[in-house]
Amino acid sequence: MADRRSDLLDAADRVVRRDGPRASMNTIAAEAGITKPILYRHFGDKNGLYRALAERHTTGLLDAVRAALALPLERRDRVEAVLDTYLAAIEARPQVYRFLAHPDPAADGLSPAGPLAPALRLIADELSRAVREQVDLGPESAVLAEAWGQAITGMVLAAGDWWLETRPFPRDRMVQTLADLLWGRLAAAGDRPGA
Repeated sequence: MADRRSDLLDAADRVVRRDGPRASMNTIAAEAGITKPILYRHFGDKNGLYRALAERHTTGLLDAVRAALALPLERRDRVEAVLDTYLAAIEARPQVYRFLAHPDPAADGLSPAGPLAPALRLIADELSRAVREQVDLGPESAVLAEAWGQAITGMVLAAGDWWLETRPFPRDRMVQTLADLLWGRLAAAGDRPGA
């Protein structure tokens, strides 16, 4: 059963890489050589398939973000490493990103960030934890770290969308641009003791 599910996800991946957010259950079933009811039997519904694809693609992204946050770099370089990790992921698989972040509007029950929403929450949590543990923001550090994690995640999601669609400059310049925006307050804050 697990092998069959993996085969179906492979077929869905091929369709998504080709069609992006327009990937349909009918097209995915045809790619897999099955009927749509069989596809539903394995995933429950369209949202179940979206969630399975999101988990498949975002696990690696979350691990890569965690690894970038843990790099033994100066703070500015670590900020750039995290930004580059995210932008490199969406650049490498733009249609998958579009499918996960901006699914077909006809898909019922999906949050505004689509199937990518759970991963974005986890990324925001990781960023908040890193800020809380590494940056001294004063007496309100804990709540400010939470706000920063959410804000940075939302900003990078929106900026990444814009960059992927318009490609005004290369990824390294986009990383620099976003890091410049974030750097003002981060540069002014001290390190947490022991960080």
